[in-house]
Amino acid sequence: MTHPFLDLAPLSAAQFASIEDRVARLLDTRQDVVIMQGEALLPLEGAIRGAAGPGTTALNVITGPYGQTFGDWLRDCGATVIDLAVPFHTAVTAAQVREAFAEHPEIDFVSLVHAEAATGNTNPVAAVGEVVREHGALFYLDAVASIGAEPVLPDAWGVDLCVIGAQKAMGGPAGVSAVSVSERAWARMSTNPQAPRRSYLSLLDWKQRWIDGGRTALPHAPAQLEMLALEACVERIETEGLKTVMARHASAAAATRAGAAALGGGLEPYVHDAAEAAPVATTLRAPAGVPASELVARALAIDPALPLAAGGGALAGEMIRVNHYGTAATVAAVRGSLAALGAALAEKGLPVDLDAAHRAAETGRN
Repeated sequence: MTHPFLDLAPLSAAQFASIEDRVARLLDTRQDVVIMQGEALLPLEGAIRGAAGPGTTALNVITGPYGQTFGDWLRDCGATVIDLAVPFHTAVTAAQVREAFAEHPEIDFVSLVHAEAATGNTNPVAAVGEVVREHGALFYLDAVASIGAEPVLPDAWGVDLCVIGAQKAMGGPAGVSAVSVSERAWARMSTNPQAPRRSYLSLLDWKQRWIDGGRTALPHAPAQLEMLALEACVERIETEGLKTVMARHASAAAATRAGAAALGGGLEPYVHDAAEAAPVATTLRAPAGVPASELVARALAIDPALPLAAGGGALAGEMIRVNHYGTAATVAAVRGSLAALGAALAEKGLPVDLDAAHRAAETGRN
């Protein structure tokens, strides 16, 4: 039996390295970029465990569930963790980060999520990075949801560990991910006795066996299909143009916010300030007394292909997510989502105006 996904020639070290180089260009970085063979949680955890330990004092910014996870990993590493939590309907500010440094000048590690697709907010990384650089701390950034939807510039922003994944705005595979690593981050990991070694979590293993060796021999067999999918994904972005891809996401986000506000039925943006709303996905607050999960289930019964989901965990009761990312970053996907949500709200006896929603979405996207 033959199949286009089977019996492929082995992925060479040269092709693997070329894909890393293309990802580096996407990030506009001169840092080392390591493509890791797993979903983005792999480098997210590996980078924290490599750089943090009992001597670390970490400022962990929490604007959603991933920030909470990072705090758990940091504590597990033995780090002293100072949580800076802000309401999920907003974003952190550089002033808040500056105040945290004033209260705790010993902070030497800062962890931040750029865009929280789970809550729909996005954080001002450039401004935060300026504060972090002033104090000489190591800056760790989760840009998994933001890459492809908005600018991600680790060099310009002073990010030492920048993790990305392809499965959201890039419209690519979930099975591989990447991290850019600064020289400062490599130095921190090399002096950390707790940094994973001889482990799937180990970034230092990749540096020693892959980067320091001139990227001529892969340390293990790569996830070939996922790597080829990542290559195709990056090529598609290069062809369309990164600015155009980001513009599609921004347009879809603006259309969703405007359309939801005009739809009525008690829907409203979950993130209050449009400037703090992530272009990768828009979150909406369900009307009081109507569980968001029920509305989403009814909308998906109308069209299962719509990019809709209820919020996770406790947010399932109040939050609706319109995941207009990747190939769904289109006004057509937004219009379909608004129509299905409108029908679900109407079934609950709530007044909606779908024509007004569609007009607002069309106007708002421009």
